[in-house]
Amino acid sequence: MAAEIHSRPQSSRPVLLSKVEGHQDVVSAALLIPKEDGVITASEDRTIRVWLKRDSGQYWPSIYHTMSSPCSAMAYHHDSRRIFVGQDNGAIMEFHISEDFNKMNFVKTYPAHQNRVSAITFCLTSEWVISTGHDKCISWMCTRSGSMLGRHYFTSWASCLQYDYETRYAFVGDYSGQITLLKLEQNTCSIITTLKGHEGSITSLWWDPVQRLLFSGASDHSIIMWDIGGRKGRTLLLQGHHDKVQAICYIQLTRQLVSCSADGGIAVWNMDISREEAPQWLESDSCQKCEQPFFWNIKQMWDTKTLGLRQHHCRKCGQAVCGKCSTKRSSYPIMGFEFQVRVCDSCFESIKDEDRTSLATFHEGKHNISHMSMDISRGLMVTCGSDRIVKIWDMTPVVGCSLATGFSSR
Repeated sequence: MAAEIHSRPQSSRPVLLSKVEGHQDVVSAALLIPKEDGVITASEDRTIRVWLKRDSGQYWPSIYHTMSSPCSAMAYHHDSRRIFVGQDNGAIMEFHISEDFNKMNFVKTYPAHQNRVSAITFCLTSEWVISTGHDKCISWMCTRSGSMLGRHYFTSWASCLQYDYETRYAFVGDYSGQITLLKLEQNTCSIITTLKGHEGSITSLWWDPVQRLLFSGASDHSIIMWDIGGRKGRTLLLQGHHDKVQAICYIQLTRQLVSCSADGGIAVWNMDISREEAPQWLESDSCQKCEQPFFWNIKQMWDTKTLGLRQHHCRKCGQAVCGKCSTKRSSYPIMGFEFQVRVCDSCFESIKDEDRTSLATFHEGKHNISHMSMDISRGLMVTCGSDRIVKIWDMTPVVGCSLATGFSSR
């Protein structure tokens, strides 16, 4: 089933502790059990499994439960031992896990959606189970009665969800690349605002209620940090992945962001520095450096008897430039560009060597990652994906300090 890889040597990269194998299809979600050497997994093979680490160092399933439909999402509340499993058919099933993690009892079924469930969160204080789905809606249901409290529909598949328990704000990312901020009430909701900045579908969200920061990952390979608490519309762009960003986790104690992409990339971003906002791209009918017309500027092309040029943009200043005025490429990590991007020649000259120093570390997970979660208090991370393998990582070598002090699991 699984094997202990090796002990924890000091290094500057994530340490692979264990691999858990046994699922017959894509592993949709995996969660580390707080304060236990255990993992809960949900898979497209229609099974929920609880894996506990044995004396041999291997993880073996102590619970193996078969569902009626492929499992697509999962939420676990450790204090109450309640687990909510979203399915491909739109239903959410609630179970209660015994204290020794050897038995799982069915509680009830929630008819939350008409299509695949994409994300679930559980709020104990209000006894709500909140979820999003491919039926283009967010729903919130009462876990006492099992009844539907409210629904709100979007124009695209709702793909991911974060929830602020204190204010009852829900953040919903969708396939159009938009994030909607909703205030949920008992039987209704109101739209607070919508956030637009990604060029691809939203694939992951993370809300930090302390600093009031929202992080979003998307299929455009980028991450955006939205400063919700600052109320000034400040956003920071992070580009370093080469595939869609599948999962993100912000470690508030060390001001670091951990992100995983579909190609197995694992990035750790230093957010404890003053970063610069990427500029808005300026629009112009001619190059803002040499004033040559762009190809749609028919009048200037006719007047100057010249062929129109293609428009590009400098990533540092945002100006519209032609290819001849932007022949250089450079990284600029302070603005989030960890790999080389197009800059105009004058901006290239202004970038010093120390400005190119990376503000993130990049590591290889060596499997297709579709989901990631962290036990921040122990510095552990679990990844899973389409290769049916679950990997458990020690992240303490790359997250800066011991996390055990004064920290509890999210």
